Amino acid sequence: MSETIPTKPASRRDFLKTVWAFFGGVALLETAGVFVAYLQPRLAEGEFGSLITAGAVDDFPPNSVTHITNGRFYIVRQPDGGFLAVYHRCTHLGCTVPWDQSAQKFICPCHNSQFDMQGSVENPPAPRALDLFPVIIEDGQVKVDTGTILQRQTYETSQVVYP
Repeated sequence: MSETIPTKPASRRDFLKTVWAFFGGVALLETAGVFVAYLQPRLAEGEFGSLITAGAVDDFPPNSVTHITNGRFYIVRQPDGGFLAVYHRCTHLGCTVPWDQSAQKFICPCHNSQFDMQGSVENPPAPRALDLFPVIIEDGQVKVDTGTILQRQTYETSQVVYP
């Protein structure tokens, strides 16, 4: 014969502890989910850190510099028709470097570092040339991979991409 052991009913205090522990666990899981979602990269095509279509090859005349603001770079079209994608961040302290059309150079507003059209240092304190992004020319479109930064010391003709 089996004997039934009488169980003591849960007290109000034990019930409230269980309820608070349950809701506390749910809140902790929700908070962890928010942090994980925040830390995940959200790279859609056309945003910085992904592949950006800058435009058609014919949109960039030879010997021109065009700022692509959503990509944080300049498309430099060489006089011979080649392309460079120059990152607009100074290699000295990371300031945004604008293209000065009248001076025909990039001039950093922070410490007056100056770079030529290809991004090579003409006036320090910048320690090296402006960084590049890889350029891909597909179906007459200029595309730039802003997820890959190419650091360099100086300009070399091998860095230029031709259509």
